[in-house]
Amino acid sequence: MKFHYATLENCSQANGFVVVIDVIRAFTNAAFVFSRGAHKIIPVRTVEEALQLKQEDSNRLVCGEVGGIPPAGFDFGNSPSQVLGLDLNGRVIVQRTGAGTQGIVRSLQAKQMVAASFVVAAATVKYIQRFAPEQVTFVVTGYDDFGKGGDEDQACAEYLETLLKRKRPNPEPFLERVRKSRDASYHFDSARPEFPAVDIDYCTSLDRFDFAMPVIQENGHFVIQPVYF
Repeated sequence: MKFHYATLENCSQANGFVVVIDVIRAFTNAAFVFSRGAHKIIPVRTVEEALQLKQEDSNRLVCGEVGGIPPAGFDFGNSPSQVLGLDLNGRVIVQRTGAGTQGIVRSLQAKQMVAASFVVAAATVKYIQRFAPEQVTFVVTGYDDFGKGGDEDQACAEYLETLLKRKRPNPEPFLERVRKSRDASYHFDSARPEFPAVDIDYCTSLDRFDFAMPVIQENGHFVIQPVYF
């Protein structure tokens, strides 16, 4: 098994098995959404697309962010601590974020795809191993246009790679990189209550859930649904 790394800038070229990673917070939040009973998640590129999909089906809710804040018309944001208080049983969630969902919608050449974060790490590895792919590309979505940030996603990718090599790494140094990352720092700023500090605790809750989050295409849209182990 060979491993490659990509960003939002070049993930359109990624093929084979593609793992799209967003630890803070899109694919941590997606896992919490499934834990609250959601049936599926439709990741999209734009706010307008998200709101249009909601308008087309009364069973759909919209979550996500622009600049970390849920836009007008969204039902909830990108915060796991907020999601824990919601009843999403049977609902279809449309998700739009600035990093994670962009990685999915841009990875058009992927043969198989899975959304990943630390809370579903072990299950993600088991799901990948089902396919025994010759190559795996990790899309580290957190890097900005200047190549900064994103170490939380890089850490998750490196942790998953180590597990796929059938090694048993100490997870703590990888999780500590999440806590010390640029995006985590916003959550420790008391002047920015829209970024709860507790969300970082949730983002580093290793293997909290026993499902992976594969991405397929359905009726012209990408769709995420949990696969349990």
